[in-house]
Amino acid sequence: MQYTVQPTSNNRLILDLNKAINGEYNAIRYYEQLAKLAPNEEVKNRILEIQKDEIRHYQGFVYTYTYLTAQQPTLQISETLPQNFKNGILTAFKDEQEAVEFYHRVAREYNIPYISNQFSSNASDEQNHAVWFLFFINQY
Repeated sequence: MQYTVQPTSNNRLILDLNKAINGEYNAIRYYEQLAKLAPNEEVKNRILEIQKDEIRHYQGFVYTYTYLTAQQPTLQISETLPQNFKNGILTAFKDEQEAVEFYHRVAREYNIPYISNQFSSNASDEQNHAVWFLFFINQY
């Protein structure tokens, strides 16, 4: 990987990566619980597939963060786990849409192809997740 930023814990890219890592970490936990609340196996399996994407995003962001800082990120639990399916998917939909906007901003902000591609690709996945959650909102 070739970067044009200096590894430092104080630049905005590191802060953005940390925010992304924690968002993905919380989504992984959240979708674990949401899958348990799913109304049927089909929905449960779709949520677990979405969770797999979040795990892949998390691992990729951690890799980039570690490469740039030579440190592991600090994980913070910020999301309350869902207590019922309907409210859970409403929150999931909103969080996915916010992630799309954040990831697109980061992708545009840095003139680093690897970073731009990583965030753009993940934004596409998050948009797809939001569509699934919107479908679930309308069905259940």
